[in-house]
Amino acid sequence: MHAAVALRGITKRFPGVVANDRVDFEAAAGEVHALLGENGAGKTTLSNILTGLYRPDEGEIVLSGRTVEFHSPRDAIDAGIAMVHQHFRLVSPFTVAENVVLGDHRDIGRAFLLRSRAIERRVQELSDRYRLAVHPRARIWQLSLGEQQRVEVLKALYQDARILILDEPTAVLTPQEAAALFETIRAMAADGRTVIFISHKLHEVKAVSDRVTVLRGGRSIATVEAADATPRSLASLMVGREIDTARRKNGRGEASEEAVLEVVGVSAEGDRGALAVKDVTFTVCGGEIVAVAGVAGNGQRELAETIAGMRAPSNGKLRVAGRALRGGDPREAIAAGVAYVPEDRLGTGVAPGLSVASNVVMKSYREPPASRGPFLRLGRIRELAQGLMQRYDVRASGPGVPARQLSGGNLQKVVLAREFSGKPVVLVAASPTRGLDVTGIETVHAYLREAAGRGVGVLLVSEDLDEILALADRIVVMYEGTIAGECDAGTSTVEELGLLMAGGEEKHT
Repeated sequence: MHAAVALRGITKRFPGVVANDRVDFEAAAGEVHALLGENGAGKTTLSNILTGLYRPDEGEIVLSGRTVEFHSPRDAIDAGIAMVHQHFRLVSPFTVAENVVLGDHRDIGRAFLLRSRAIERRVQELSDRYRLAVHPRARIWQLSLGEQQRVEVLKALYQDARILILDEPTAVLTPQEAAALFETIRAMAADGRTVIFISHKLHEVKAVSDRVTVLRGGRSIATVEAADATPRSLASLMVGREIDTARRKNGRGEASEEAVLEVVGVSAEGDRGALAVKDVTFTVCGGEIVAVAGVAGNGQRELAETIAGMRAPSNGKLRVAGRALRGGDPREAIAAGVAYVPEDRLGTGVAPGLSVASNVVMKSYREPPASRGPFLRLGRIRELAQGLMQRYDVRASGPGVPARQLSGGNLQKVVLAREFSGKPVVLVAASPTRGLDVTGIETVHAYLREAAGRGVGVLLVSEDLDEILALADRIVVMYEGTIAGECDAGTSTVEELGLLMAGGEEKHT
């Protein structure tokens, strides 16, 4: 195989940071090449250089043996390079065909309103050829997240991209949808295209890639054959030490028989007024980790917010350790012992403009030692924050630094430190590792296991089945706001869970 793209000695500096340090990367035509690395390892910067968004300070880009320079993303597109971003860039009211041709600067793109039928035929041809089933005239708002992912891939294929970068392409897909996407990726490679696959899911890297390049600290550490690697060896290359990727083994044996969280016939409205949670019933026992699985948008977020008191239920009852909760009252939920780690850590989990110390005591500033009567004890607050920062390895210059200056992983540690320090009865953790690297995921998982080991009932809301199978004792699957099934984590398979997530046959333990 000859090199379709080669990056040689790529260096990119930002103020105070060397994002890429003499990085070498090479991918062949007809190859699926995975790019791995922790958050901050330089993957995004390298992708932005290859797609013309950044220009390297040093090094060169070589396409099919010819050195090229990109002055804009348009130059990269013209050279046959396209990127499918993790967060979709689609216009909801437009049709599939209109989104696919949007921004195309070729003649057919300029006249797409006049030649819409020709465009639709071309989109349909690509859809059929690469098994990307989606109707050209369907509007984006009518499509599932999996179908929207297909539209993003069709955009790249329509532009005749020969080099495609896929950034976390399975983040919103069921296992069955991910498997179908892998077939498409292999078909694109068989057609002579080069696919650069970026993912934190190591088993997916093994399943679809030919080779793997690992970045660490802005440098290219190694390139290995995917067939010769294991998830453990890849994780070790990413972080420079051994990582435990095994499933949780302590299981239900250490859980009590007493329910610390009871959700009985709960329904709740979504942001648009329609019911997002529909007659949901389940329990969580002390020391147990119960996971709520499902594709994004099936009511999981609304359920978590209802339990945390941030959203009022329209029907049903909530009880924590036998205490009935009044819906829509966060303070009462906190008083009953409900801790909440929201999925949007920056928008909901912290106040970005306040210091780390202020965020840590946000729920306990009325209580000793943070206050004495009506007066805050700022010195004690700083001491408390400093201690929690050390315990949870929050890396910041001090407790007075604004939360917005912290990385995603350190922000998550601040939220966990605050929620855990309140000695919760129930911990609701919504997508607690989203966007974190291998080290951050390992740390958060250890915190959740520790909480369960102390008798806390943990409700884990996640779209990542690897995470669920690594942590959970029981799994509740949601589909369109209802419980599609309940499974034992020790005996469930990814295929069974994926079927339930897609609205398949109901299963109970």
